[in-house]
Amino acid sequence: MTLPPRATIQPGDLGAQPIRRLSANAQLTEVQLPGAGTFALITLTGGEGKPATFGLESLEALRALLQEVAERVDAGHVAGVGITGQNRFFVAGADLKALKGLEDLESARAIARLGHQVFGALAAMDVPTFAFINGVAIGGGLEAALAARYRTISTGAKGISLPEAYLGLVPGWGGVYRLPRLIGPANAVKVMIENPLSNNKVLDGRSAYELGISDAIFDSPDFLTQSLAWADGIITDAARRQELDQRRASMAGSSQEEWDAAVAAGRAVVESKTSNAAPAPARLLELLELGRSLDQAQSADLEVNVLGELILTPQFKDSVYAFLDVLQRRAKNPSLAPNPAQARPIDKVGVVGAGLMACQLTLLFVRELRIPVVMTDLDQDRVDKGVSHVHAQADKLFDQKRISLDDANGIKALVSGSVSKAALSDADFVIEAVFEDLAVKKQVLAEVESVVSEKCVLATNTSSLLVTEMAADLLHPERVIGFHFFNPVAAMPLLEIVQAAKTSDEAVATAIVLGKKLKKTSVLVRDATAFVVNRVLLRLMAEVLRAFDEGTPADVADRALKPMGLPMTPFTLLSMIGLPVAQHVIESLHDAFGDRFPVSANVQRLIDNDIASLWPNEYDSSRSHIPHSTLALLEFGHCPATSELLLERVQNALAQEIGLLLKEGVVASAEDVDLCMMTGAGWPLHLGGITPYLDRVGASERINGKPFHLDRR
Repeated sequence: MTLPPRATIQPGDLGAQPIRRLSANAQLTEVQLPGAGTFALITLTGGEGKPATFGLESLEALRALLQEVAERVDAGHVAGVGITGQNRFFVAGADLKALKGLEDLESARAIARLGHQVFGALAAMDVPTFAFINGVAIGGGLEAALAARYRTISTGAKGISLPEAYLGLVPGWGGVYRLPRLIGPANAVKVMIENPLSNNKVLDGRSAYELGISDAIFDSPDFLTQSLAWADGIITDAARRQELDQRRASMAGSSQEEWDAAVAAGRAVVESKTSNAAPAPARLLELLELGRSLDQAQSADLEVNVLGELILTPQFKDSVYAFLDVLQRRAKNPSLAPNPAQARPIDKVGVVGAGLMACQLTLLFVRELRIPVVMTDLDQDRVDKGVSHVHAQADKLFDQKRISLDDANGIKALVSGSVSKAALSDADFVIEAVFEDLAVKKQVLAEVESVVSEKCVLATNTSSLLVTEMAADLLHPERVIGFHFFNPVAAMPLLEIVQAAKTSDEAVATAIVLGKKLKKTSVLVRDATAFVVNRVLLRLMAEVLRAFDEGTPADVADRALKPMGLPMTPFTLLSMIGLPVAQHVIESLHDAFGDRFPVSANVQRLIDNDIASLWPNEYDSSRSHIPHSTLALLEFGHCPATSELLLERVQNALAQEIGLLLKEGVVASAEDVDLCMMTGAGWPLHLGGITPYLDRVGASERINGKPFHLDRR
């Protein structure tokens, strides 16, 4: 699709004059359009440069302005009405903190009803109404835009979404009714269900336009000018309005079959993403299904009741904690971090190793830092393969139109390789990504230390070994730090920064500043076997494997955790990690922590017989049986567990392990554990973080005698 023709109206021609401002939330401006005449433009703001959000005060302010505008419309003084935002934001959604603070059903329903009343006032104007989506439009922000009759969107807009299902709510201010009638039920399910439950995927301006959410798209530098000119044409040209209506009708679709198919597809997504462990997505689909046969007012009554009920659920309150307190506040401010002013400058990076992980690290460093990165390995063939792989990935990014040709060539020019560690002599930061063996890593770090300057920070990407032991024989152990990425490096946000016994504040500050430049979520952890994510995940895995070895059928063991709503089953995760790697980490944890991490004899038998998983296809959802050839290799006890018993055992084990992590001071707080598990292990936000979940199911008190979050109960 092409951009609409550029209009001729310039900012100086608009005759814009602010005439009314209510608090810090909204401003009313009257614009003189050449054809239509007076146009009322409401600009939504958050005050003090913040993006606008919808809470009680801002909704009331918008309602007052809309009432004033409606009176001017009725008097024949206004030909059209529009709403827009400021800077890069249209509206950043509802005020989640305010919603979280509601404690009774009537108050929750009242704010749900208020949203309908305000957006309904915009929709009910007797003149054409417009939303000019200049930037981020999240949740209630997008619902406000949907209430207008026509919409434009900026090519620079990002963050277009209805994430309510992700947060434990529904788009209950009219979105669940209006969106499917605009873009069709299948696309509406994509926006309201599939995207939110896929790590809160969002749309940009182009993709929102192509879905039909907006009627026109304009370049960002003069977006408002072009939008007003376009609105002038719509107001004055009935044929153009009819053309838009026909386009919408062709995109929306409305047959019962289409509607039923969309709802069924949504249920399949909810099942696969949440195992139906969260209430909000199911309630949203109920509204969508029922809403097809209702009018706007009838649907609004249902939405008010459902939204009010969900606001009071513990899942919503925990999701707000996870979203605001953990993923936003905690992620931006690592606990116990030293002053970033102590960080050393980094102008060149060295990567020891040229395997897959080393290549991923090299590409990340050179893409984000735009500085030279040199890879080293044992022989020229390995080095050449590693450098070639990084070059090929740069070409692939260009082919996918994710980077420009200049960027691709720049990446390739900055990557080099050598068989000599002398090539690392002028590096400021060197990370090893070699085989997960303590002796090998110690040798590599000693060789690197012998050629680099005293100011160079040495890092290890170990997933489970003690950094303190790696650095013990070095001349300068204070420069060594753990820098544990998660696979795949480009996609996984978490970076566990491991402070060993002698790691200096300068090295820690350098690592944290570097992590921020790499656009990773950094969590500072104390040196302990497997750190946080792998320790917690492998405790879960060890409990499931223990039950399996004791005689619990494989399908029961694998599905027992379904009510937890995890992104994949334990045995699928085991296959993805790889049996040898998982067994190696569990052995390390067993050596460090004893029988809390039993080593599975059956897993070892599978490894010894070169069998990758229990099922021939580890992603086969049927999993009706283990092949007889595999079963014959295994030995079982006579104490099978039920699904309910195993689920409780795993909950208790997780509560115990996290309690010990906190007691040992591996991380500073439960929030850090939640941040690690959500960004490094895909722990679902709709469960509100792992520690609130364990509080909610009672495991924290059963095992530790108290919840992890005393202040939230």
